[in-house]
Amino acid sequence: MLRLLLSVFLCLSLVAVVDTSAQPQAERVARVEPIVREGKLYIDADIEFAVSGDLRNAAQKGVPIYFTADLEVVSKRWWWFDKAVISEQKTWRVVYNALTRQWRVGSGDLSLPESSLDDALSLLRNIRGWAVADIKDLETDELYEGKLRLRLNTSLLARPFQVDAFNSSAWSLATPWKNFTFSISLDEPRP
Repeated sequence: MLRLLLSVFLCLSLVAVVDTSAQPQAERVARVEPIVREGKLYIDADIEFAVSGDLRNAAQKGVPIYFTADLEVVSKRWWWFDKAVISEQKTWRVVYNALTRQWRVGSGDLSLPESSLDDALSLLRNIRGWAVADIKDLETDELYEGKLRLRLNTSLLARPFQVDAFNSSAWSLATPWKNFTFSISLDEPRP
């Protein structure tokens, strides 16, 4: 009888493991593309994430929410620790103004008006032209390894919401790190 119960328990636990791994991941960085233009390194990225009900309700009541993209680029070294080449962060603020019935999204002092929360979040889902480094600071023909993620930055929320964010999984939105590699090469001048 004990063997039968043990085997049933083992089968059920294996089914549970298979079911949880088969579910698609809701938050992820789908694509990262480093681009060299005009002597600078830019990052373009496509990110997939959904805003949950609690977070959406708080944002619709005028609570500003902050998202931060973290970028790290290293150069591998066989004889020592990897050399950190780029470590950048960019934070966006998404806020709803009930008087104008308008969403605003922006980074730094610049903010753009949007008609809905999903339109405001599209700027975060499709990061374009993020200048992260000068090409003169990078070595040519060296392979660089980078990683990128997007997360809800709860440290910038008002104190009562920070406590709620600590206790609720709705406020723990973060993508896993997306790894990518690239190298900078100079084109040969043509005669």
